[in-house]
Amino acid sequence: MKRQNLKYLLYLICFGFIINVTEAQIPPGYYDDAVGLTGDELRDALHDIIKDHDPPSYNDLRDFILKESDEDPNNPDNVILLYSGISRDKDMFGGNVGEWNREHVWAKSHGDFGNNPPEGTDAHHIRPSDVQINSIRGNLDFDMGGDPVPGAPGCKKDDDSFEPRDEVKGDVARMIFYMDVRYDGGSGELNLIVVDEVNTAPAPEHGKLSTLLEWHQQDPPDDFERNRNEVVFSYQENRNPFIDHPEFVEEIWGDPSSINITEQVSILCYPNPVTDNLYIEYQNNVTLTYLLLSIDGRHVLTGQIQAKKSSIDISIIKNGLFLLLIKDENNNVIKKFKVLKTTH
Repeated sequence: MKRQNLKYLLYLICFGFIINVTEAQIPPGYYDDAVGLTGDELRDALHDIIKDHDPPSYNDLRDFILKESDEDPNNPDNVILLYSGISRDKDMFGGNVGEWNREHVWAKSHGDFGNNPPEGTDAHHIRPSDVQINSIRGNLDFDMGGDPVPGAPGCKKDDDSFEPRDEVKGDVARMIFYMDVRYDGGSGELNLIVVDEVNTAPAPEHGKLSTLLEWHQQDPPDDFERNRNEVVFSYQENRNPFIDHPEFVEEIWGDPSSINITEQVSILCYPNPVTDNLYIEYQNNVTLTYLLLSIDGRHVLTGQIQAKKSSIDISIIKNGLFLLLIKDENNNVIKKFKVLKTTH
């Protein structure tokens, strides 16, 4: 696996002083193709910039990447645990009480990618976590409220969501946004989508978008998160654009107040099960788009639908269970249906 730090080593040799990684700069020209873009065009440009990274193995994360990316700046023998904020010895990795393990912030059951590359080993969303807290969080979506989580001050949990401590709310949001943009269904990868809902598993979705947008605003990137971005970049050769450019978030998804504008659209989808044509009906005078995914998150069909009544020809696809996502003009998912394709 390549490292980008050779230039820093040469700098040390030539000039005889140490450069702190937190002072590292975004490579010149890295985001040039995204300049001046917004919405889907910006999302697509960022995807092209950060795709095709060099995926580490799952063991690489345990053996050295997380020990460097999440190192306690006040104690180089320790890592900082995401949800609890505890500084714990790097060597205390395992599955027992008092040890730390690898937490998939985009829960791996949301798309069922397991610990497999690239989604399941992408260091941009995998963080050290206390074993017990990792288990408590499970595969819950992120949202506000619930009961306090023992051993993790500031964290809360209820039946359908998990709330991290204030100090990492923005970190969590930017990791989820990164996964949405990095994985769009191309090259045999999953199409991961951030949605304004909870209870999204096992679909390749994660929520709750409006809450994550608020957390992004409330908790901007700090030195720890920026340093982490540099370390992961040195291994994977891609960056989290929302740490480098927090303004990109609003330029793609809008601000939190914009999310609920089209949620009042009443949408009908029939027949279900379906054999040939799937019909979509709604009354509002807005143009929506649809995305039909296989249940494991693979792109099947996409297109536009108009008010009143539209049809989608699915006669050419194989039988099975599919996920139909309806999106508004801001590319926010406002409705989803599970659709069963059958034969006569």
